[in-house]
Amino acid sequence: MAPSTQDGAVRQDALRRRSVTWIVSLATVGLVFDGYDLVVYGTVVPLFLRDPGQIGEVTPALAGALGSYALIGVLVGALLAGSVADVIGRRRVMLTAYAWFSVGMALTALATSTAAFGLLRFVTGIGVGALVATTGALVAEFAPAGKKNLANAISYSGVPLGSLLAALLAILLLDVIGWRGMFWIGALPLLTLLPLAFLKMPESPAWLASRGRLDEARAVAARTGVSLAVPGTEGPRVPEPVVEGRAGFAGLAGRTYLLPTLLLGLLSATGLLLVYALNTWLPELMGRAGFSTNGSLSFLLVLNGGAVLGALAASRFADRFGPKPVVAASFTLGAAAIALLTVSLPLGVLLAFVAVVGLGTSGTQILIYGFVATYYRTNVRSAGVAWCAGFGRLGGIGGPLIGGLLVASGIALNSIFYVLTALAVLGALLTLVVPTADARHAQAARRSAPAALAVEPGDLLAHRAR
Repeated sequence: MAPSTQDGAVRQDALRRRSVTWIVSLATVGLVFDGYDLVVYGTVVPLFLRDPGQIGEVTPALAGALGSYALIGVLVGALLAGSVADVIGRRRVMLTAYAWFSVGMALTALATSTAAFGLLRFVTGIGVGALVATTGALVAEFAPAGKKNLANAISYSGVPLGSLLAALLAILLLDVIGWRGMFWIGALPLLTLLPLAFLKMPESPAWLASRGRLDEARAVAARTGVSLAVPGTEGPRVPEPVVEGRAGFAGLAGRTYLLPTLLLGLLSATGLLLVYALNTWLPELMGRAGFSTNGSLSFLLVLNGGAVLGALAASRFADRFGPKPVVAASFTLGAAAIALLTVSLPLGVLLAFVAVVGLGTSGTQILIYGFVATYYRTNVRSAGVAWCAGFGRLGGIGGPLIGGLLVASGIALNSIFYVLTALAVLGALLTLVVPTADARHAQAARRSAPAALAVEPGDLLAHRAR
């Protein structure tokens, strides 16, 4: 290789690394506030249950319903984002989402009744859903081959990191700033993250190429150092056309993706049911087990810390062996750890098992997002992640509700943990029946247009340049 060519390759690699670092960092910080939104409500539920002077009288059943309103909003926001992000682009949707959920958190801090609180939680959830649904697609399209699961794991680890932040700030500040102050903190991205993302977050060159906007794709690729000739998914290098079949949700309904999309939706719903049930009700459950308020909140710290560390470690195995067996194993570990919470154990051992529960629930959900983001081709990828995040939120909606009903029913604490164990086992079984992405892409290639037309974005750009 000539020295000038070698120098150019080194500069391009440095530029690509810098661009990917910015994108993954912005994506992670954005999802930190998703995680914060997830857990901040759980940290104030005990206060609402015991003090009607906050937003009115709140019963366990009503607390579960209030927790679910935000998740209904997430469902709506994710599905709306999936409808448009494959058409108008990832960047626009993500910037809008940052502004939307920040304003929603600020308005929630001003609520004075359960009705207003619930409505504003729904509105905030729309922005959170749009963000979760779009992040995975953008990150997967910028991450280098062989590191897509890792890049998505880093980004989506922002969710449990935000949960950690909410639990820690509640321990330190809840008595000082009250629940309203906790929600004001959630509005900070409007003044911090949004301006930075506006300047530093580019549109995906792969998406631009898939829409036929080739000059723009070239310009962004040159500016970011990202090659356009990388495949859209992990696995064998099956050529991906610029427009292969229908885009968005219409593409998911085709023969190639219909069955796996349904299974991945159910898988995500199971994972999110566990995530939201535990993050909403674990402080209350551990309080009923005899721990103090701060001690109960500490379990949330350990739960989400285990999710972050476990998912980052597991993502390396997912890039090497494929995400499917790793997700199934993670669910299985979570099921075993939840069952062991019913055993009388020393505090240190109990905390260790709670950390493993974090891997098997929130950590597994991080891996699921990476699984989905690398499963689909470019022009349906955002819709696929949106479906996973949106339909999956049905489980998230059910998590606080089911937790509230179980707590209100007065059944034994161990029985509640056994119900959660069964759900984790179900998640492992669903993972095992998802068809492999390799088989689906090969099947699609056999039905596609002649091979001469099945070129990747980078190949098309080179052809047009000639």
